[in-house]
Amino acid sequence: MTNERVAETTTKGNNHHRAAVHSRPGEIRIRNLQTMPYSLSNETSSEPPAHSGIDVNLLRKYNVPGPRYTSYPTALKFSEEVDSATLLEDLQNSARNKNPLSLYFHLPFCQSACWFCGCTRIITRNPTAPDRYLDYLQKEIELTRPHIGEDRQAVQMHFGGGTPTYFAPDQVARLGELIRDNFSLAPDAENSVEVDPRRIEREHLEAWRELGCQRASLGVQDNNPRVQQAINRIQPKEVTAQAVQWLREAGFQSINIDLIYGLPFQTVMTFENTLEEILELEPDRLAVFSYAHVPWSKPAQKILDRQGGLPDATVKLAILERVAERLAQAGYVYIGMDHFARAGDELAAAQKNGTLQRNFQGYSTRAGTEILGLGMSAISQTPNSYRQNHKEMRSYQEALNEGQLPWNRGYVLTAEDHRRRDTIHRLMCNLRLDFAEQSDRLGIDFEARYAAEINALGGMEKDGLLQRSKRGIEVTPAGRFLIRNIAMTFDAYLDRSASRYSRTV
Repeated sequence: MTNERVAETTTKGNNHHRAAVHSRPGEIRIRNLQTMPYSLSNETSSEPPAHSGIDVNLLRKYNVPGPRYTSYPTALKFSEEVDSATLLEDLQNSARNKNPLSLYFHLPFCQSACWFCGCTRIITRNPTAPDRYLDYLQKEIELTRPHIGEDRQAVQMHFGGGTPTYFAPDQVARLGELIRDNFSLAPDAENSVEVDPRRIEREHLEAWRELGCQRASLGVQDNNPRVQQAINRIQPKEVTAQAVQWLREAGFQSINIDLIYGLPFQTVMTFENTLEEILELEPDRLAVFSYAHVPWSKPAQKILDRQGGLPDATVKLAILERVAERLAQAGYVYIGMDHFARAGDELAAAQKNGTLQRNFQGYSTRAGTEILGLGMSAISQTPNSYRQNHKEMRSYQEALNEGQLPWNRGYVLTAEDHRRRDTIHRLMCNLRLDFAEQSDRLGIDFEARYAAEINALGGMEKDGLLQRSKRGIEVTPAGRFLIRNIAMTFDAYLDRSASRYSRTV
């Protein structure tokens, strides 16, 4: 799904529960957590209590639409009015710096639609569709390659979708040849592919390993049959286990599993059952996403409203808290924004030493990279601009047939954008801001320039989401669950009345 999911798309204690407390830096421990299942039917009359000291009314207060900040400004600021010549000039200027590349390939095909999905994808059962798509990827690479400069290594590759494993082994081999002919891959490049366990044989995974992938991310979402039926994704746990076994036998070094909470018929207990079954597979990382319900943007999601209703924000938070507690017990670190990793994982190490990055690939350990997105809807990023390809296949193909780079939208950052982007991403990655460090890094008196924003955090401090001092800002364990809300304070473009973002809880 990533380029992340192709770009978007608290508090006071009570008498019954204690707040989450730090066990070690980067971890969350939650005490006395009640895990009784909550009914999601319309007949439920009692409201489930909030946990970790989060008052229900405050939870409602902070459950507002907000960005995920895989970029700043967000993709909603991208415009078709930006001159392609301006974006091309910036790309060429950036090439002179010879920053390493992070390659993203959007492979959009799926055999069937999952009702929750917010990705840009094409539903088809035509096995030759990837061949034609590869023809256009080749055209795009040939048009782009002269502008990115020489002697630049790709230190990352990510294959998202759609379903990259829709591609047959021979089609994967052709893609690998296309990449090797046009890019220089670093020997230690971090290469990952998104895997749909329902649509693979062992040969698919061996082909991706041969291409150079050593990391895989498996879509699971939930093991409960009733939930799977509601979201149109039937995937028995045995199918997932088989995929994990094949990945390890093929030599993949790291396995991530995606889960989603906030889907129809989920309760704390049913989701905990799924989590226990997933932990038996011993994944290296987990991405436990809050379901982003944006039916105005993805009409198929309206189907879920007719499947028995979605759990409310209080139930979703209870699920997340139980996940955080259980994964901490199992030795995983809560990186933030839905991501967990084993304590020895490089993501956890990067967060601890302050080098964690956030971009369209989500959290990353590779600093200073320039993202080159290829394929329909893919997003690219230089230090000073963003550009996005056409989202519709026909428009993407027509541009390439005319010998044009298939860019449809873009954005050029201002100096103020740079300062706010750095600040937001520091919060998202480090869960803290040091005013002196920010002043030195940005060449300003940070505390004076952003006095209004810092003062605006007073309410969140009172609600227990963060602590302010003369030195800076520290996000509390409870605040980690609502880091998007904290980051939003520094967003100069945020329209708080807009509903185009998913809600923060």
